[in-house]
Amino acid sequence: MAGAQNQPNNKKTKKKKPSSEIEFQLNLNSCSKDKDLNGAIALYEAATSQNLRLNLQHVNSLLYICSNCVASDPSLKQSAIQFGFRVYDHALSSNISPSEATATAVARLAAANGEGDRAFALVRSMGEHGILPRLRTYDPALYWFCDNSEAEKAYEVEEHMASAGLTPEEPGLMALLRVSAEVGRDEKVYEYLHKLRNCVRSVSEATAKAIEDWFRGERACEAGKVNYDVGRLKDSVLRNGGGFHGMGWVGKGKWNVRRGRVDESGVCECCGEQLACVDIDDVETEMFADSVAALAMEREAKANFSEFQDWLNKHADYEAIVDGANIGLYQQNFSDGGFSVPQLEAVVKELYNRSGSKWPLVVLHNKRFRALRDNPSHRKLLDEWIDKGVLYTTPGGSNDDWYTIVVLILLALIFTA
Repeated sequence: MAGAQNQPNNKKTKKKKPSSEIEFQLNLNSCSKDKDLNGAIALYEAATSQNLRLNLQHVNSLLYICSNCVASDPSLKQSAIQFGFRVYDHALSSNISPSEATATAVARLAAANGEGDRAFALVRSMGEHGILPRLRTYDPALYWFCDNSEAEKAYEVEEHMASAGLTPEEPGLMALLRVSAEVGRDEKVYEYLHKLRNCVRSVSEATAKAIEDWFRGERACEAGKVNYDVGRLKDSVLRNGGGFHGMGWVGKGKWNVRRGRVDESGVCECCGEQLACVDIDDVETEMFADSVAALAMEREAKANFSEFQDWLNKHADYEAIVDGANIGLYQQNFSDGGFSVPQLEAVVKELYNRSGSKWPLVVLHNKRFRALRDNPSHRKLLDEWIDKGVLYTTPGGSNDDWYTIVVLILLALIFTA
């Protein structure tokens, strides 16, 4: 009997209907893309009536739509704010833990609703949920307080930012400077001017305008001290890298405010003065020295390097340091292992003469020192340097470059102290 032939299946396979959760997510994505507030509200209403459980992604998408509408469509502002708060309350009552994006979006809604305190309270409550704030999380409260001349609260926001390890960028500093000028907080204007100096190399037009407005105002003319110690002022400038004395406003009178350029040699075309080259200050130098020393200790034998630091603290009267290997090997024939002691001696003598009879410190690896000292023609000079404290030999197995770098930094600290 012939086998039955397979008959074609003419029945069409039915497409599986997406689940309510997937359908909700797809529709929400569409609303988010189109910034459709009314569509999002209708979608939320339908979901809650069906007892569909929202997750954090749903909440953040709804809040994103609300904050965008507040910024772009004044006619929908109040509806977006009210709906956003409703979604946030629903998330909390459903035990949905907020994220940084959640807090930022609700803080923006609060500030848009004229509730600066609520925007700041949201940031402060983030720690309860184990959330780390970002600069954008603070912006709504900071700008609201600055725009509404609530300077003390704006300073409180900045202090909270500092406790979180954050520093305002140029727009935030400009807002703080502006509100400080408005309420007559001279010392705060001074503080924010120098914070701008530290973190901004080229200010925006808005910041330049805020600075000009301050110096053209009457308050700036009266802010300075008449009596001040010029010597202390100069010492403080040197300690702080040459640009910031930290002693507040000095001198009174009308400021001459002009815009100009600085040429390649650092001369201002407006006043003809040579501008100072600003270096890092004492605190920054010390932090740099500590970090380099810590790194050196990781790479070097800790006991050897600690011993070197102790030795340097007892011999801190050097004004120059010489990397012995770099000088002795300069333009020598490396294939022959050439090291020119006369060349090194000439550099040491030149530094000695220039300093007014102060010996520099020569750093040389112990292995090379022993090899050079085996040569009778070099032994006397090297022994003299050892006796006079001119030469420090680094221990075997170490990298003498670490010692040279740390000496340079520590001596810089000593000279600016």
